[in-house]
Amino acid sequence: MAVGPTRRTASPGDLWTMNAAKALGRRPAGDRAPAANDRPATTRTAIEVTGLTKRFGDTVAVHDLSFTVSYGRITGFLGPNGAGKTTTLRAMLGLIRPDAGTALIGGCRYAELNDPANAVGALLDASAVHPGRSGRNHLRVLAKAAGVPASRADTLLDSVGLARAARQRTGGYSLGMRQRLGLATALLGDPAVLVLDEPANGLDPQGIRWLRDMLRFLAAQGRAVLISSHALAEVAQTVDDIVVISEGRCVAQATLDELAAAYPGLTLEDIYLHLTDTSMETDPS
Repeated sequence: MAVGPTRRTASPGDLWTMNAAKALGRRPAGDRAPAANDRPATTRTAIEVTGLTKRFGDTVAVHDLSFTVSYGRITGFLGPNGAGKTTTLRAMLGLIRPDAGTALIGGCRYAELNDPANAVGALLDASAVHPGRSGRNHLRVLAKAAGVPASRADTLLDSVGLARAARQRTGGYSLGMRQRLGLATALLGDPAVLVLDEPANGLDPQGIRWLRDMLRFLAAQGRAVLISSHALAEVAQTVDDIVVISEGRCVAQATLDELAAAYPGLTLEDIYLHLTDTSMETDPS
């Protein structure tokens, strides 16, 4: 199926809507999320990466990379393995220091944010949980560190479909359950910006549909959602905007509709392979 305007207004089921609204209803649907640190927002730009460069020894992981992410929209961040996606996300979240350029959230470097938990929530590694803790305790510990009421942990567990597993040790969680827990963790501080790395990894078809509705709901509230993913068919059904990088450089930034117009009749996978010069031959091993 060709890339096209496949995205629709969020319409999750009544039960899911009640759960999500209970946890996330503090931002009215359609309102623009505030900039980090409550600065007046002069544009809809939530994330601005400008001239970002990062080297690891002789390897240039990211080279002069620039792109933006807007409030109220879902942006797909695409690229082959080794293209520099993870390096970019880590620089954005203050986990590594770039050699040049900036990665700003709401106009600030991560280290400059007055209230990071409210400004940005992130899911980079769903396995980064203590296996001996229950999902509930995991969230409560992080909520305390972020200055968030402990009661929000239970509300979010209900919202992401883990209420029945809340008291189970996370060591027994499936990958899909850990992904749901990771999303709940990212939402603890009611952030205006979400940065999610492969959030659909490990989810079954029902879970992927749930995630799609959840992300649309969050964007409809005015939040900025940046997702890195290799699931191109799902990306084509979910996102508004696309950023494609290859060998550490941005090779495309456009809306999904603009890409469809530029490459009529092609799927997002075809366009991605063309932009990244990725061979369509596969290794049978």
